[in-house]
Amino acid sequence: MTEEAKKPAAPAAGRAGMKKELPEHFKSYKHVWVAIELERGQVHPVSYELLGCGRRLADKLGVQLAGAVLGPPGEATWHAVAEAFAYGADLVYLVEDPVLKDYRNEPYSKALTDLVNTYQPEILLLGATTLGRDLAGSVATTLKTGLTADCTELDVDDDKSLAATRPTFGGSLLCTIYTLNFRPQMATVRPRVMPMPERKDRPVGRVIQHRLPMVEEDIVTKVLSFIPDGQSSKVNLAYADIVVAGGLGLGAAENFQLIRNLASTLGAEYGCSRPVVQKGWMPSERQIGQTGKTIRPKLYIAAGISGAIQHRVGVEGADLIVAINTDPNAPIFDFAHVGIVTDAVRLLPALTEAFIRRLSPHNRDKLAS
Repeated sequence: MTEEAKKPAAPAAGRAGMKKELPEHFKSYKHVWVAIELERGQVHPVSYELLGCGRRLADKLGVQLAGAVLGPPGEATWHAVAEAFAYGADLVYLVEDPVLKDYRNEPYSKALTDLVNTYQPEILLLGATTLGRDLAGSVATTLKTGLTADCTELDVDDDKSLAATRPTFGGSLLCTIYTLNFRPQMATVRPRVMPMPERKDRPVGRVIQHRLPMVEEDIVTKVLSFIPDGQSSKVNLAYADIVVAGGLGLGAAENFQLIRNLASTLGAEYGCSRPVVQKGWMPSERQIGQTGKTIRPKLYIAAGISGAIQHRVGVEGADLIVAINTDPNAPIFDFAHVGIVTDAVRLLPALTEAFIRRLSPHNRDKLAS
C-alpha cells in the first residue's frame, strides 16, 4: 500500500516531517474527477452524490470538476454525460466503445487508467459499490497509487492534500488517510454517505472523447448472460425515506415482528444492526452500518441499538434519528435527535397503534382539511 495514515484530525503541519516534495512528474496533476458508474444503461445514484462532494473539493482547490464516463455507443452513455453536467461537472471525459457494453474489469481498468495517465487528475473518486470497488482496486494497483476505501468524509487540508476519513479497527475508530506523494489521490465512498446535490438543467459542456485501444478478442472474460439478484432488489434501505431498525436490545428474533409491524404501518423499510445479523435473526441485506447499508432517510427509528461507531457512520446522515434504548448511557443518544429511555419491546406496539390511529383514512381527511 502507498497510503500513509495518521490518527484522526492530524493537522497538516503535523505531517510536515513525513511529507516529501511531490515528485516532479506528479506536479502537473490537476482537477477532481468522478468516475460515473454506468451499468446496463443506468447511472448509479452514488455518482451524482460524488459529483456534489467533488464540486466542493474542486472549489476549495480552485480546479475543475470532471466526470469520467465509460460505456458503449448509444443514447444511455450520452444521457450519463448530460446528467454529469446537470449535477455540476465542468467537463466530461468520455470513452465510448462496444467492449464496454457490460462491466468487465479488464477493459474498464484499461479505459480509466489510460484516461488518468493522459489527462492527469489529482483526485479520483468512485462509488464503493460492487462495480466501483472492483474497478478502483484494479486502477489504483495499475497506477501504483493509494486508495482509501469506504470513506465517510472527504476534505482538502491547508496543504491541498485530500483528507479521506474512514472507520478502522472494526469500526471502533475513525482514521484520516493521506496519499501524500502519489497521484491521483483515490477514494471510494459508499452510496448515501454524501448528500445528493441539487440537479440543475444545464447544456452539455465540453466533452473530451478518448479512444480505447482494445478489441473484443483482447479480452479474456466473456459475458454469457445477466441474471439480476431478485432478493437484493426487494430491499431498498439505502434510498428509503423512513427506516425502522432493531438491535440486540429487542432480546429475541421473534420480537423483530414488532419492527416489521411499525415499518409496514409507516410505509417504511426495516433493518437491523450488525450483531443481529451475526446472531442469524435477520438476513445480511437488512444490515445497516459500516459493513451493511448506509442510509439517509428523513426519519430513522432505532430500537434496542446501542449505536457503536460502525453503526453510527451508516445512519448519521438521517434528517431525524429517534432512539429507543433502556440504557441512558448508550452511545446512540450522543447523536440521536430524540432519545427515549424505555424498553423498546413495550413501546413499539404502542407506537404502532398510535400511528395506525394517526394515519387512518378518517384522520387523514381531518388533517387535509
